[in-house]
Amino acid sequence: MVIVTTIRRDVLTLPAAELGPDNPLPPLRTLDEVHRVEERDRVGLPREMARQIGYEPLRSVLPERVRDGYGRTRAPRGIDTIVIENERLRAVVLPGLGGRVASLFHKSSGRELLYRNPVFQPACFALNGAWFSGGVEWNIGATGHTALSCAPVHAARVTAPDGGEMLRLWEWERLRDLPFQVDLWLPRDSDFLYVGVRIRNPHEKPAPTYWWSNIAVPEERRVLAPAEEAWHFGYERRLRRVSVPAYDGVDRTYPLASTFPADYFYEVPDGRRRWIAALDDEGHGLVQTSTDVLRGRKLFVWGSGTGGRRWQEWLTEPGTGGYCEIQAGLARTQLEHVRLEPESEVSWLEAYGPLSADAATVHGGDWDAARAETQDRLEAALPRADVDAAYRAWLPYADTEPGETLAAGSGWGALEVLRASYKLPGTPFEESTLGDEQAPWAELLRSGTFPEPRRAGPPGPTLVARHWRDMLETAPARPLTEYHLGVAQWHAGDQAQAVRSWERGLQLAPSVWPLLRCLAVADQVAGHHERAADRYAEAFDDLCQERRDDGEAWTAATAALGREAIEALLAVRRVADARAVWDRLRDATRERGRFRLIEARLLLAEGDRAGARAVFDDGFEVADLREGAEVISELWARITDEPLPARYEFRMGPPAR
Repeated sequence: MVIVTTIRRDVLTLPAAELGPDNPLPPLRTLDEVHRVEERDRVGLPREMARQIGYEPLRSVLPERVRDGYGRTRAPRGIDTIVIENERLRAVVLPGLGGRVASLFHKSSGRELLYRNPVFQPACFALNGAWFSGGVEWNIGATGHTALSCAPVHAARVTAPDGGEMLRLWEWERLRDLPFQVDLWLPRDSDFLYVGVRIRNPHEKPAPTYWWSNIAVPEERRVLAPAEEAWHFGYERRLRRVSVPAYDGVDRTYPLASTFPADYFYEVPDGRRRWIAALDDEGHGLVQTSTDVLRGRKLFVWGSGTGGRRWQEWLTEPGTGGYCEIQAGLARTQLEHVRLEPESEVSWLEAYGPLSADAATVHGGDWDAARAETQDRLEAALPRADVDAAYRAWLPYADTEPGETLAAGSGWGALEVLRASYKLPGTPFEESTLGDEQAPWAELLRSGTFPEPRRAGPPGPTLVARHWRDMLETAPARPLTEYHLGVAQWHAGDQAQAVRSWERGLQLAPSVWPLLRCLAVADQVAGHHERAADRYAEAFDDLCQERRDDGEAWTAATAALGREAIEALLAVRRVADARAVWDRLRDATRERGRFRLIEARLLLAEGDRAGARAVFDDGFEVADLREGAEVISELWARITDEPLPARYEFRMGPPAR
C-alpha cells in the first residue's frame, strides 16, 4: 500500500528566548483573567450563553505553576519539530510547545498559510504565564490560552483512516483533569490537513470543558464567516451584539480597521456549515472548517492603535508583519464552559487548507455575496459531506494504540492512571513517564505517607484534586504534608482550614519560609496587611538563611518571594524594610525588567522621584508583563505628567481620563 503521508522528526533553529524556571510559589491568588463578564452584565444574553458563562469559571491555575522565568534575550536555538507532509502540504508541529502547528505550507502555490513567527519569544498571555504567538494552538482547559502553551505533549505515529500515517498528540490537561488527543493527517492528493480531536471525562462526575483552536494569520486579510451578527468583547469587558461586517460605520472584518484589541464571536445560525477564512487582496488565504460540534467562530484583532501595535512588536522582532487570530470553539464565545457528562467524551474533526476566491467579490461591498463566494469555493474544494465522512472514518481509529513514540509529554497523566486504573485506549500514559515531580505523589499513593525531602529546597508542585486532598488529610501530619494539604484546601475554598494546616506545619518545619509565605497570602486576602508584611519579611529572612547555592531553583525562589515581599511591605508603607529585601536580591535578579519596575516604585516611595524617572529613562522591559496590565503606565503617571513613552505603551484601550 502506498504511504500517503510521511512523518519525520526535524529541528527548527530560530532566535529564541530561554523559558527559564517555573515560579516555585503556589499561585494562591484568584486568577485575574481579562476574558470575564460580571454577573450584572449577563442580563439580556441568550439563556444558554449566560448559563455557560456562569458554569465553573476557573478561579485558580493550581495545580499548574506560573511560568515567569523567561527573559527577552534571544539567541539561535534548536527546537524539536515533527513534520507531516504529503504531495501538496507540509505541516510543522512543535511537540515540546503544546503541539503547536508552527507552519502550514502549501507546496504547489508556494504560500505559507499561517502567520509564522520568525522568533520564539514567550510573553505573559497563557493562563499560567508563558505563551508565544503564531501558528495553530490547541486551547483546552479554561477561558484563555492553555496552560500547556509552553509544555511538552506526548506524540507518536498512528495508522490513519486511509492507511497512511497519522500524528497523534495527547496529554492530561490538569486544570480540569481531562485527557485529550489531537490526531493530524494529510490524505494523499489532499490540500487539507485533517485534525481529529477528542476530549474524555473518565471521572464519575461532570466536568467543565473548553476548547478553542486558535489560528494566527497575517492581519492584512479580510476575515469571512457565515454570520450577520457577532458578540463583541473589548477592553470594557462586556459582551454586546453587533452587526457584521460593519458597526459604528467601520467594516470590522478587516483587522486593521479597528483601533483597539477586540474579540468578535460570530453568531453562526444553526444548520449552517461551520467555517472561517482569512483572504488577502488577491482572494488567497486560509480556510478552516469542521463538523458541527465545533460550533463557535471568532476573530481577534490587535487593532491599529498604539497599544495593539506595541504588543505586536513585543511578541516578535522588528520588521515582522502583524497577525490576527481566527478561531473555532465548542461554544459561541470563549467566556463559556460546556458540561461534559461523567465517563463520556466529545469529539469532532477540523480541516485546514488553502482557499482562493474572486477578489472583487470577496472585497466588494456586498457582504452576502462575499460570504457566498467564499462558501461556494470551500464547498468545491472540500464538500461539507466529505468532512462529515472523514470524521466518521476517523472515529474508529481514535482508539488505535500509538506506534513509534516521537516525543514524551509529562508524567501527570501516568500518575492519574496509576491512581484510578483508567482505561483510555489510544492515549497510553505509561508509568515509565513518571518523573521527579510525580515521585512523592506516587509514594503517597503507595504508602499513604508523603515523603519529607532528603535535602533542603523549594517544595515541589502541589496536587489539589479532591482525591489527592483526601490522601493528604489521612497521611501522617509532617510539615511538608501540612504545606501541600493547606494549598489543596485553599484551592477547594476552605481558607480557614488551610491556615490551620499551615500553622500546624510551622511548629515542626525545619524550613518555614514556604509556610509563612502561604500564611502571608491568606492575611492579604483577609485584609490583614500589616501581619502579611510581617510574615513576608520573616519568610524572606528565613529563605536567605536557608538558601544553599545560586542554582536555578533557589534563585527562582528568592526572586519570586522577594518580589511579593517588597510589594507587601510597600503596601503598608514600610519602605525601609522593602529596601532591605531589595538589597539582598541577586544582582542578576535586580537587573531583570520586572525588578527594574519594582526599583522605580521603591525609589518613588522613598521620595526620589528623579531616581524613579531615571529608571524609565534608562529603559527596561518587563518580560512577564500580563496581557491587559497597566502597571507601567500607572507608575509613570505617578512620576510625571508627561506623555507615556511609546516603548511603555501597552494599554489595550484608550488612556484613562
